[in-house]
Amino acid sequence: MEFLFDPQVWIGLLTLTVLEIVLGIDNVIFISILASRLPVATQSKARRIGLGLAMIMRVLLLLSLTWIMGLTRPLFSVLNIDVTGRALILIGGGLFLLTKSTREIHDRLEGEDKHGVIRAAPSLASVLLQIMLLDIVFSLDSVITAVGMVNQIGIMIAAVVIAVAVMMVFAGAISRFVEQHPTIKMLALSFLV
Repeated sequence: MEFLFDPQVWIGLLTLTVLEIVLGIDNVIFISILASRLPVATQSKARRIGLGLAMIMRVLLLLSLTWIMGLTRPLFSVLNIDVTGRALILIGGGLFLLTKSTREIHDRLEGEDKHGVIRAAPSLASVLLQIMLLDIVFSLDSVITAVGMVNQIGIMIAAVVIAVAVMMVFAGAISRFVEQHPTIKMLALSFLV
């Protein structure tokens, strides 16, 4: 209980929480973009579940710190460049983000396929699967940052839970803002690209 009276603990928790919120904004924006393809009645549910899954994934990654740290060790080298597990995950995730962002920009600017083929709206399950893939990419860097900033696992988990709770509160407002301002959506997608 002594750690509760340690100002360093509170400073670490506050700093890490703010950092998690800042790092999570792009996650919320992309989740809202993915959820916007669902029927309006399901969008809020998809955002809540998506952010809940993000929180669970980050906590599980924090609890598997030895595995996370192992991802920074070189697996093999290509042209004298060490390739790590983290690099492979980030490359795969980056390609996923690049593909999703480019397709979303294309759909917004060029419209749907003009060959008379009507695409079915995505299901909640397919959107949640895409959110999970996205969360892997965003969570990995977030967790590695947390490990570098704070030594206590409890503080890391508390910061993640607080940050996701704040994101859940503001996810609806952020989603409405992004939907009402197409230029912001394009800017966010361009930033992700």
